[in-house]
Amino acid sequence: WRIRIVSGVVLIALATWCVLGLCAAIWERFELLWLIGGAAIAVAAAIDIFALLASKAPRVTRTLPKRFALAVDSEVELEVRNPNRNALRVRIFDGIPDEAVAEELPWEAKVPGRGRADITYPIQLLRRGELTFTPAHLLYASPARLWWRRKLAGIEERVRVYPNYEPLVRFTLLAMDNAESQMGIVHKNRVGVSKEFHQLREYHEGDVLSQIDWKATSKRLQLISREFQEQRDQNIILAVDCSRRMRTMDGDIQQFDHCLNAMLLLSFIALRQGDKVGALGFGSDPRWYPPTKGQHTMTALLNHLYDYQTSDYPTDFAEAAEALHLRQKRRSLVVVLTNIRSEDSADLVPALRQISRRHLVLLANLREAELDRTLSEPVTGLESALRYAAARSYADERAKLFQNLTAHGVLTIDSTAETLPIDLTNRYLKIKQAGQL
Repeated sequence: WRIRIVSGVVLIALATWCVLGLCAAIWERFELLWLIGGAAIAVAAAIDIFALLASKAPRVTRTLPKRFALAVDSEVELEVRNPNRNALRVRIFDGIPDEAVAEELPWEAKVPGRGRADITYPIQLLRRGELTFTPAHLLYASPARLWWRRKLAGIEERVRVYPNYEPLVRFTLLAMDNAESQMGIVHKNRVGVSKEFHQLREYHEGDVLSQIDWKATSKRLQLISREFQEQRDQNIILAVDCSRRMRTMDGDIQQFDHCLNAMLLLSFIALRQGDKVGALGFGSDPRWYPPTKGQHTMTALLNHLYDYQTSDYPTDFAEAAEALHLRQKRRSLVVVLTNIRSEDSADLVPALRQISRRHLVLLANLREAELDRTLSEPVTGLESALRYAAARSYADERAKLFQNLTAHGVLTIDSTAETLPIDLTNRYLKIKQAGQL
């Protein structure tokens, strides 16, 4: 922080003095002017630098949001205090993480003597996990602005960047009658299909005879029916692929992060249904969150998932099946989130068949949006024809793999990043309503 940075004013003055020196070398009458100019520059620079050294550095205090969400605009506040009597020209660039974008930095302004300046700048953090804000890089000028002094101000702070939970917030705001339909989630009530007793009520025309509670009917001397609701306290295991294949970018973020967003929405819905939710990360060292239910589970699940990262390892579906076999004995709905390839058939089908011996398996495939765009574009020449043929061959091979999985009793969905959260939630509700679990 002891480095002194010469300002543009000093450089201009020195350049002018050098021109005078060149003139003095040619014409003697410029020699006195050159000497006076050099002395004036030296005296002014010396006085100004001593004034800068005598001044106190501004103090910087940073206020961070309680939580950051991936690729979502947040605001960071800086308070710059000037402890000197005179105003200071200050230039500041906050110590943001490398994986961040803050277009309004650096900030520059004059901070009044014994006063303060408040700065609020938007920032986007582009990687989940734990990131670090280092001390701010501060420049403050001497009174005549001939010199700038550099200093690190503030403290180092570590923050957590969570998956984008904006859909959860939107769903919470829509948590009212028919809120699911406003989001595109279809939830049809099928009275009497599920096995969990809910309540007794008066008989309604159309109730089947098996719903009538004859004991309650004889006591009240009127027909009384039993009402059922979807069975609760079931287990949902969200198994997400953390291998290198999930690093593919889809929009501004990786496919892996799109899968995490879908997991969060499904977890929120399942917990509201009274089910337990657990998580398994495979494709690297397996990570496990046991099935849990209750109001605290959503926060605990966020804190568990926020630092999930993709690895350099290839996908190992057999390892995922073995990890699940060791950790989860009770029958569950196992949702496997990945991006399958045609070459996965030899490993994927046996692994999912092994899981399906004990659990109900739903494979949620994240389809590349670029594949849909390529298949929908008109063919206008040889290059586009080759691109279309390659995309069609890739899609057909994946379709055959889906057919093979379906034949072995594995449920599947194939969605883009935009529709995956809603498609996955709708399929979960359909499974619940059909009593498949």
